[in-house]
Amino acid sequence: MGRNTRKRRSSMATKAVAASAALALGGGGLIWANFYASAHESRSGQNATKAASAGWVATISCPDVGQKLTNVPRQARDEVGGELANLDSQITEAYQRLATTRDAQARDASFVQNSILVPLQQRRKVIFDRIRLEVGRAGGTTPQNLDSLINCTATPANQTNAGGQNNNNGGQQNNGGQQNNNGGQNNGGQQNNNGGQQQNGGQQGGGQDNGGQQGGGGQGGNGPVAADFVDITKVQRNAQLGVGANGLAANGNGGSRGTFTTKCGTNGNDNHNTDNVIVAPGVTNGAHHLHDYVGNQNNDAFASDQELAGAQTTCQNQGDRSSYFWPVLRLQDGSQDFDQNNDGGGKEGNVGKILQPAQAQLKFVGNKRGPVVAMPTALRIITGDAKAFVNGNANANVNWSCTGFENKVQLKDKYPICPRGSQVVRTTNFQSCWDGQNIDSANHRTHVAFVQADGTCANGFKAIPQLQVRLVYNVPAPRIQNGTVVNPYAVDTFPENLHKPITDHNDFINFFSTNTMNKLVNCINSGRRCQ
Repeated sequence: MGRNTRKRRSSMATKAVAASAALALGGGGLIWANFYASAHESRSGQNATKAASAGWVATISCPDVGQKLTNVPRQARDEVGGELANLDSQITEAYQRLATTRDAQARDASFVQNSILVPLQQRRKVIFDRIRLEVGRAGGTTPQNLDSLINCTATPANQTNAGGQNNNNGGQQNNGGQQNNNGGQNNGGQQNNNGGQQQNGGQQGGGQDNGGQQGGGGQGGNGPVAADFVDITKVQRNAQLGVGANGLAANGNGGSRGTFTTKCGTNGNDNHNTDNVIVAPGVTNGAHHLHDYVGNQNNDAFASDQELAGAQTTCQNQGDRSSYFWPVLRLQDGSQDFDQNNDGGGKEGNVGKILQPAQAQLKFVGNKRGPVVAMPTALRIITGDAKAFVNGNANANVNWSCTGFENKVQLKDKYPICPRGSQVVRTTNFQSCWDGQNIDSANHRTHVAFVQADGTCANGFKAIPQLQVRLVYNVPAPRIQNGTVVNPYAVDTFPENLHKPITDHNDFINFFSTNTMNKLVNCINSGRRCQ
């Protein structure tokens, strides 16, 4: 079970694979050191609770560099990508040291600062200088305040269990109003009040072993925790009928009202790997978590555009060889899956039974103000932020709900506990404005954008078909018991993001044939429903 084939490596890959622990997008992360149930030592629940109350250092927070580098000339991107992988390798090594020096930390309050943080920051400075040099040689520029991203900080364990220091868990959400990095516009800006969601008791795991939960929560010890869940029946209505899940109407009574649905299955052939060819090409395990793939069957870190264009597809319409991929959802009920001893899987806290979607609906819709234009071949779009727990919510684009509640409640930083007979739903509405020139950008974001509140595209961008992905799962409802969550489910994440629901994300690479893309555009612009 599971696919993780490897091909040739590019020159950049030779450099970056040495940093096999690289975190996609590079240079940032909140590193979780599982002091309670680490791979090196284990502690009883009682000792875990004592450790937390004593203020054990559980994380190292380093600013994310990759998303700040927006002016990297194409000829320098491979080298810069390798340096970002090196930064992430350094953070991973610091995490390993943090996780294996607990006794030294207990004896010396300055140990983490002097022995882990200072050396890490010195090594980061060397990489920063190389990035600046490589970008400058190619005629690009780096942010003037780049060096302000060098320093990392330590975070106590008792500050990591309440849902994320960078997230607003009490209610206000910006569903679809996330900052886009395209002129800093606020795309719709509608706020979504999650109705005073309950914390459901307990900020910490309490050291109990309920379905494998220990210390930091979750079967792997690094989440989720009880505060990450909410009974959806107790959340106030926050969704509007006829409004897309990102807070903005995808199309309306005017403009291009048609739809095009492509049926590509639910990954029943278990096509998985832990790569991400968009953000970490040539880097094995560049995602540090497992993806489901539907559509294109040749997507891994080393796939070229030519190979992707000629690959097999699971889509019924053979004119659609596009790649659709997202992090898997797992049930943490004490069971394991094929990757329990693998990088990106159990080795990095992504544990439990992989859940195959009961439904995977892929639909393209239009623009409420006018016609859409064809997407260019090999256009890459990432929506959401796999590091939102670390980076903050600027690029988060998350919608969790339950069947029967989708027009009532959409959650951003909570997993829903659905009532009997209701299924868990993950919905993602992609960016639908394109700069008209680039199939990708240095930070993989600025070449696309969300529509503005009135449905138009800003900055001369062009409206393209909006991809909407709706994933439905049969998930046994978790329960909250004595301040812990029993048998939780969680999306795969970078280990430092603690399986927070706000980190959910989705990826797309367009490989529709020209004829099929033209059909898709014509259907949408003429108001028809096609597949």
